[in-house]
Amino acid sequence: MRTLFIGDLHLSADRLDITQAFNRFLDTELDDADALYILGDLFEVWVGDDLAAPFALELARKLKQVSQRLPIYFIHGNRDFMLGKQFADAAGMQILPEVTCLDLYGVNTVILHGDSLCTLDKAYQRFRKLRSFAFARWLYSCLPKKKRQAIANKIRCNSQSSNQQKSYVIMDVEPSAVDALFAQTHCKQMIHGHTHRPAIHDLTHGCKRIVVGDWYEQGSVLVVSTDGVELKSLPFDAS
Repeated sequence: MRTLFIGDLHLSADRLDITQAFNRFLDTELDDADALYILGDLFEVWVGDDLAAPFALELARKLKQVSQRLPIYFIHGNRDFMLGKQFADAAGMQILPEVTCLDLYGVNTVILHGDSLCTLDKAYQRFRKLRSFAFARWLYSCLPKKKRQAIANKIRCNSQSSNQQKSYVIMDVEPSAVDALFAQTHCKQMIHGHTHRPAIHDLTHGCKRIVVGDWYEQGSVLVVSTDGVELKSLPFDAS
């Protein structure tokens, strides 16, 4: 009995090495798994289900096959918050609320992408609040395809430039936000991504915060079982 968590793959047409590594993961790492949770930023950018790239459609077919063996759950990230029901259905994924609680082998656990915990990044949190409005997402979806693609590319470039200028502290989770979410959910364990800083943090009062790793230079998967938790690295050059 084990459940797998991944996130921050940032799949794109110009990083087919990541896509190949993910396909290999789906082929070789899911034996005896109870479920697969994808904690956001599966794609580098997502401007709408109607603009899914060919590599993404092929991946959807692969995920759909996997979903016949085990359930696949997805939580939106800051790069793919426009991923909708059309693509999720094609990929056999169930979209979960941005903050979801579950009983994980007897441990009450809250899972999320993690960007909501980076409260010191005021500029990003303002943008996050705006895109959380259903009307704003609907308005964006009504724009011409080329316009949506241009906006997404600009946001991506601005994000990369801005992140280079932000400090380590600002881009990491804020402890008070973590404490508040623990208090709100009454959970003892938290699993998230977004920060690209994989680690298992033992906190006060027996709480644990676990961060899944990104897939830029190697794969990363969190394995949770009745025996505990383990962060595993998956080299891209694995045969």
